[in-house]
Amino acid sequence: MGVGDPASLVEAVELGVDQFDCVLQTRLGRHGTALTSQGKLHTKNAQFINSDEPLDALCSCWVCATHSRGYLRHLTQTGEPTASRLVSIHNLAWTINFMADMRAAITNGTFQQFKSSVLAVWG
Repeated sequence: MGVGDPASLVEAVELGVDQFDCVLQTRLGRHGTALTSQGKLHTKNAQFINSDEPLDALCSCWVCATHSRGYLRHLTQTGEPTASRLVSIHNLAWTINFMADMRAAITNGTFQQFKSSVLAVWG
């Protein structure tokens, strides 16, 4: 289907779509871009040179638990293939958690609030 960004996902779910197939998470990962609760994060940015922060403080994935933005920036800048893999793993885990949060919002009757918060960031 090709729908993979958070804004498109919530809009599609609202229309009744419940199955997705997209390469966006790994395509972004290959280019050093991470999906986060604050929007896209570009690991190539110089501001992350000395950062000890995870890609997303709200993410509990293995990459966020064990690798800093600074380290991922270093890997990306030096062309280390591991960088693409790590950011892709994070993006896939982040999207799985995002979809779980969306399912919970549907179950709890708070989907519209969830959608509004997603569109405020990803709009």
